[in-house]
Amino acid sequence: MTQEKPDSTPENQAETAADTAANAAEAAVEQTAEQQLAEMQQKLSEMQDNFLRAKAEGENIRRRAAEDIGKAHKFAIEGFAEHLVPVADSLYAALNAEAVDAKGFKEGLEITLKQLMSAFEKGRLVEINPASGDKFDPHHHQAISMVPSEQEPGTVVSVLQRGYSLADRVLRPALVTVSQSA
Repeated sequence: MTQEKPDSTPENQAETAADTAANAAEAAVEQTAEQQLAEMQQKLSEMQDNFLRAKAEGENIRRRAAEDIGKAHKFAIEGFAEHLVPVADSLYAALNAEAVDAKGFKEGLEITLKQLMSAFEKGRLVEINPASGDKFDPHHHQAISMVPSEQEPGTVVSVLQRGYSLADRVLRPALVTVSQSA
Protein backbone atom coordinates (compact mmCIF):
# COMPACT_ATOMS: atom_id res chain seq x y z
CA MET A 1 0.00 0.00 0.00
CA THR A 2 1.17 3.32 -0.79
CA GLN A 3 0.64 5.99 1.70
CA GLU A 4 0.17 9.46 0.68
CA LYS A 5 1.90 12.18 2.51
CA PRO A 6 -0.54 14.52 4.11
CA ASP A 7 1.34 17.52 2.71
CA SER A 8 1.14 16.38 -0.82
CA THR A 9 -2.53 17.01 -1.30
CA PRO A 10 -3.37 20.09 -3.16
CA GLU A 11 -5.28 21.52 -0.19
CA ASN A 12 -2.39 20.90 2.18
CA GLN A 13 0.01 22.36 -0.29
CA ALA A 14 -2.15 25.49 -0.55
CA GLU A 15 -2.27 25.80 3.26
CA THR A 16 1.48 25.34 3.48
CA ALA A 17 2.02 27.92 0.75
CA ALA A 18 -0.35 30.31 2.52
CA ASP A 19 1.46 29.77 5.85
CA THR A 20 4.80 30.33 4.15
CA ALA A 21 3.51 33.48 2.49
CA ALA A 22 2.08 34.71 5.79
CA ASN A 23 5.35 33.98 7.56
CA ALA A 24 7.23 35.79 4.80
CA ALA A 25 4.84 38.74 5.06
CA GLU A 26 5.27 38.84 8.85
CA ALA A 27 9.04 38.67 8.41
CA ALA A 28 8.87 41.47 5.84
CA VAL A 29 6.70 43.58 8.16
CA GLU A 30 9.08 42.91 11.06
CA GLN A 31 12.07 43.78 8.88
CA THR A 32 10.33 46.94 7.63
CA ALA A 33 9.41 47.93 11.20
CA GLU A 34 12.98 47.30 12.33
CA GLN A 35 14.29 49.37 9.42
CA GLN A 36 11.85 52.16 10.24
CA LEU A 37 12.84 52.04 13.89
CA ALA A 38 16.52 52.20 12.97
CA GLU A 39 15.86 55.12 10.61
CA MET A 40 13.85 56.95 13.27
CA GLN A 41 16.58 56.41 15.85
CA GLN A 42 19.14 57.77 13.40
CA LYS A 43 16.94 60.83 12.69
CA LEU A 44 16.44 61.33 16.43
CA SER A 45 20.18 61.18 16.97
CA GLU A 46 20.75 63.73 14.16
CA MET A 47 18.07 66.05 15.57
CA GLN A 48 19.55 65.83 19.07
CA ASP A 49 22.96 66.65 17.64
CA ASN A 50 21.53 69.62 15.69
CA PHE A 51 19.69 70.81 18.79
CA LEU A 52 22.84 70.69 20.91
CA ARG A 53 24.81 72.54 18.23
CA ALA A 54 22.12 75.23 17.93
CA LYS A 55 21.96 75.60 21.71
CA ALA A 56 25.75 75.95 21.93
CA GLU A 57 25.73 78.49 19.10
CA GLY A 58 23.01 80.48 20.89
CA GLU A 59 25.05 80.47 24.09
CA ASN A 60 28.14 81.63 22.19
CA ILE A 61 26.18 84.48 20.57
CA ARG A 62 24.76 85.51 23.95
CA ARG A 63 28.24 85.44 25.53
CA ARG A 64 29.79 87.46 22.67
CA ALA A 65 26.97 90.01 22.86
CA ALA A 66 27.50 90.40 26.61
CA GLU A 67 31.24 90.91 26.02
CA ASP A 68 30.53 93.49 23.30
CA ILE A 69 28.16 95.37 25.59
CA GLY A 70 30.74 95.31 28.36
CA LYS A 71 33.38 96.71 26.01
CA ALA A 72 30.96 99.36 24.74
CA HIS A 73 30.28 100.50 28.31
CA LYS A 74 33.95 100.42 29.20
CA PHE A 75 35.12 102.41 26.18
CA ALA A 76 32.01 104.55 25.53
CA ILE A 77 33.80 107.84 26.23
CA GLU A 78 36.99 106.90 24.43
CA GLY A 79 36.26 109.19 21.45
CA PHE A 80 35.35 112.09 23.69
CA ALA A 81 38.46 111.55 25.81
CA GLU A 82 40.62 111.62 22.67
CA HIS A 83 39.25 115.11 21.91
CA LEU A 84 40.04 116.33 25.44
CA VAL A 85 43.69 115.24 25.45
CA PRO A 86 44.89 118.21 23.31
CA VAL A 87 43.11 120.57 25.72
CA ALA A 88 45.02 119.06 28.63
CA ASP A 89 48.25 119.38 26.62
CA SER A 90 47.56 123.09 26.09
CA LEU A 91 46.86 123.64 29.79
CA TYR A 92 50.11 121.90 30.76
CA ALA A 93 52.01 123.99 28.23
CA ALA A 94 50.50 127.15 29.73
CA LEU A 95 51.53 126.09 33.23
CA ASN A 96 55.09 125.38 32.09
CA ALA A 97 55.45 128.65 30.19
CA GLU A 98 57.58 131.40 31.67
CA ALA A 99 55.77 134.41 33.04
CA VAL A 100 54.62 136.51 30.14
CA ASP A 101 52.35 139.47 29.88
CA ALA A 102 48.69 139.12 30.77
CA LYS A 103 47.60 139.71 27.18
CA GLY A 104 49.60 136.71 25.90
CA PHE A 105 48.31 134.56 28.75
CA LYS A 106 44.71 135.54 27.96
CA GLU A 107 45.20 134.74 24.26
CA GLY A 108 46.52 131.30 25.23
CA LEU A 109 43.50 130.72 27.45
CA GLU A 110 41.16 131.75 24.63
CA ILE A 111 42.83 129.29 22.25
CA THR A 112 42.58 126.55 24.87
CA LEU A 113 38.91 127.36 25.44
CA LYS A 114 38.29 127.09 21.68
CA GLN A 115 39.94 123.65 21.73
CA LEU A 116 37.71 122.66 24.62
CA MET A 117 34.56 123.92 22.86
CA SER A 118 35.60 122.00 19.74
CA ALA A 119 36.05 118.83 21.81
CA PHE A 120 32.61 119.41 23.38
CA GLU A 121 31.07 119.84 19.93
CA LYS A 122 32.66 116.65 18.62
CA GLY A 123 31.42 114.82 21.72
CA ARG A 124 27.90 116.28 21.22
CA LEU A 125 28.17 118.18 24.49
CA VAL A 126 26.18 121.39 24.04
CA GLU A 127 26.57 124.47 26.19
CA ILE A 128 23.43 125.99 27.75
CA ASN A 129 24.12 129.72 27.96
CA PRO A 130 20.90 131.75 27.80
CA ALA A 131 21.12 135.40 26.84
CA SER A 132 19.81 138.16 29.06
CA GLY A 133 16.09 138.54 28.35
CA ASP A 134 15.53 134.90 27.28
CA LYS A 135 12.48 133.25 28.81
CA PHE A 136 13.26 131.13 31.87
CA ASP A 137 13.06 127.40 30.98
CA PRO A 138 12.96 125.12 34.05
CA HIS A 139 14.12 122.19 31.89
CA HIS A 140 17.39 123.92 31.00
CA HIS A 141 17.82 126.59 33.67
CA GLN A 142 17.95 126.61 37.45
CA ALA A 143 16.88 129.85 39.09
CA ILE A 144 19.19 130.83 41.93
CA SER A 145 17.32 134.00 42.79
CA MET A 146 14.71 136.44 41.55
CA VAL A 147 15.79 140.04 41.24
CA PRO A 148 13.89 143.23 40.49
CA SER A 149 14.50 144.19 36.90
CA GLU A 150 13.07 146.32 34.16
CA GLN A 151 12.92 143.17 32.01
CA GLU A 152 9.74 141.22 31.50
CA PRO A 153 8.99 138.99 34.55
CA GLY A 154 10.18 135.38 34.22
CA THR A 155 13.13 136.16 31.96
CA VAL A 156 16.83 135.54 32.53
CA VAL A 157 18.68 138.54 33.96
CA SER A 158 22.16 136.99 34.23
CA VAL A 159 23.92 133.65 33.95
CA LEU A 160 25.97 132.67 36.99
CA GLN A 161 27.14 129.32 35.61
CA ARG A 162 26.67 127.77 32.18
CA GLY A 163 24.86 124.48 31.82
CA TYR A 164 25.51 121.55 29.51
CA SER A 165 23.45 118.93 27.71
CA LEU A 166 24.51 115.73 26.02
CA ALA A 167 22.38 114.41 23.15
CA ASP A 168 19.37 116.49 24.27
CA ARG A 169 19.72 115.34 27.89
CA VAL A 170 20.57 118.04 30.43
CA LEU A 171 23.72 117.16 32.37
CA ARG A 172 23.71 120.37 34.35
CA PRO A 173 21.22 123.24 34.06
CA ALA A 174 22.47 126.79 33.66
CA LEU A 175 22.39 128.68 36.98
CA VAL A 176 20.57 131.95 36.36
CA THR A 177 18.94 134.90 38.09
CA VAL A 178 15.40 135.61 36.95
CA SER A 179 13.49 138.91 36.83
CA GLN A 180 10.57 139.23 39.16
CA SER A 181 7.45 141.25 38.67
CA ALA A 182 7.66 144.77 40.06
